[in-house]
Amino acid sequence: MRVAVIGAGAWGTALAQVAIGAGDAILWAREKEVAAEIAVDHENASFLPGIKLDPKLRATGDLGEATKGAEAVLLVVPAQFLRMVARDLARTLAANVPVVLCAKGIEATSGALMTEVAAETLPRHPLAVLSGPSFAHEVAKGLPTALVIASAVDGLAETMATRLARPTFRLYVSDDPVGAEIGGAVKNVLAIAAGIVEGAGLGDNARAAMITRGLAEMIRLGNALGARPETLSGLAGMGDLVLTCTGASSRNHRLGVALGKGQTVAEATSGSRAVVEGVASAHPVRARAKRLGVEMPLVEAVDDVVNAGLSVKEAMQRLLGRPPKAEVWS
Repeated sequence: MRVAVIGAGAWGTALAQVAIGAGDAILWAREKEVAAEIAVDHENASFLPGIKLDPKLRATGDLGEATKGAEAVLLVVPAQFLRMVARDLARTLAANVPVVLCAKGIEATSGALMTEVAAETLPRHPLAVLSGPSFAHEVAKGLPTALVIASAVDGLAETMATRLARPTFRLYVSDDPVGAEIGGAVKNVLAIAAGIVEGAGLGDNARAAMITRGLAEMIRLGNALGARPETLSGLAGMGDLVLTCTGASSRNHRLGVALGKGQTVAEATSGSRAVVEGVASAHPVRARAKRLGVEMPLVEAVDDVVNAGLSVKEAMQRLLGRPPKAEVWS
């Protein structure tokens, strides 16, 4: 199976490294200089520095060239660019070629999940979602990683899991794509909260409480959207949440640490080309939860800090001052 990987950021490059190690693959980069660098130097120094890529991995800045003859696509552009790239992809990709959505987020302008965006823009293609705890540089180095691939299309998750499997890259299959993508979208927002706790010096007790109550918020939203709680208790939910809330390599967590130390979002992201998806996802996650009648106080607090200028001190006072209640998960 020839796989086209669309998006040459850190995660797209790492997945291309996996795909070429298990068969034929080509990587599309929006920036032509990135494609040229990968082709010549076998490295993506802009987004994944220090990782030598398989010399067999081809890269191109031409979407038509990338999708020609493709039998599957891994769509790995950031969530806020997915609609635009998917529209272009629909014009070049043969009908019925499966598309695996690898971006973690929710569309800021519409509040749509990635599967909802793809259903609109790629209606002729069966869809799957790839999610779970995964730092790109570890995957690219071949360090052990376990993820979930989920699809409502019979057999698609199993087919893609078999195609992408490597000795250190294990995929579990699921038929709950909504659960898989809710975990990936919400954990980015919660990772900012965890970073704020660390940066403000609030202690390990506070971080443990934040992660646990964050999982409760994630499960509540998932329930309202038809996801299964066990999906969000697994790799795509709890697993990804723990990684991004505790791992120093998480961009969302690093941003939170900077905010906890008193920096602004602009100051914390200055000079970086990487997307901090939790900033863009915080408000649409909150808005969608509100429409569904789902209570998500941690997400609301992060949204107010990163998008409305609420101070970290005020956010913590508001959270800790909420009335006592039972510990519920639904």
